[in-house]
Amino acid sequence: MINKKVFGTHEWADKTANFINGCKHDCKYCYSKEMAIRFKRKTPENWKEEEVRNIQLKKKFSKHSGTFMYPSSHDIHPEHLEENIQYLEHLLEPGNKVLIVTKPHLECITEICGKFNNYKQKILFRFTIGSSNSEILKFWEPGAPDFKERLESVKYAYNNNFNTSISCEPMLDNNIEDLIQIILPFVTDAIWLGKANFLLRRLKLNGINDFETIKRATQLIEWQKDENILILYKKYKLNNKIKWKESIKKIVGIELPLIKGLDV
Repeated sequence: MINKKVFGTHEWADKTANFINGCKHDCKYCYSKEMAIRFKRKTPENWKEEEVRNIQLKKKFSKHSGTFMYPSSHDIHPEHLEENIQYLEHLLEPGNKVLIVTKPHLECITEICGKFNNYKQKILFRFTIGSSNSEILKFWEPGAPDFKERLESVKYAYNNNFNTSISCEPMLDNNIEDLIQIILPFVTDAIWLGKANFLLRRLKLNGINDFETIKRATQLIEWQKDENILILYKKYKLNNKIKWKESIKKIVGIELPLIKGLDV
């Protein structure tokens, strides 16, 4: 049997967990939105209306040898914070390792850190921050927090001795060095860099075709040409706190892993 090369969320974790359909952050480039629309679970118009799946919310988990990524198809939002806490309890109480991936609201991170202070060794936060420019974040991720709030969330988790990491996938501008310089002192694990995958296709399926978005998307694709990615890689390849998603590994010649969840 030939092992398939690992990409996407499986680079980080071998299992995913979710209990909400839709996401208030309503990111324009969202893979989960695209999939929900494609399989007719949601429409472009109602994607940002979050629906709690009560059967999933009540699910009990057993001990798993690998890592759960939570969430992978929605986000952690103040409106459903109580349910998110409940779900995390179900994941953590059996002793599971959980990678919490979120565009962080400070209110949510404060509550999670307080509630799960005794689970520090089982939690790794991965905060999604694609730019240090709040205007750019607002454009691509209209319902998500600005850069200041995300930075404060990272600092809060770091100062409370939780393990922290950053997902900069997708990179949303051509000034990622600025983001790295600001955020690196508060990262205990790594900053992951990745391209905007299938951007024009996803925008189309997500019902977004206005002139300004397509113009910015085309510019972003131009910024992320192979030659520019190679320059970025050369600058940070010796930094052990910078890691590369599959979209960049393929360009710079890093072998894709064959086993899920190795976090390499």
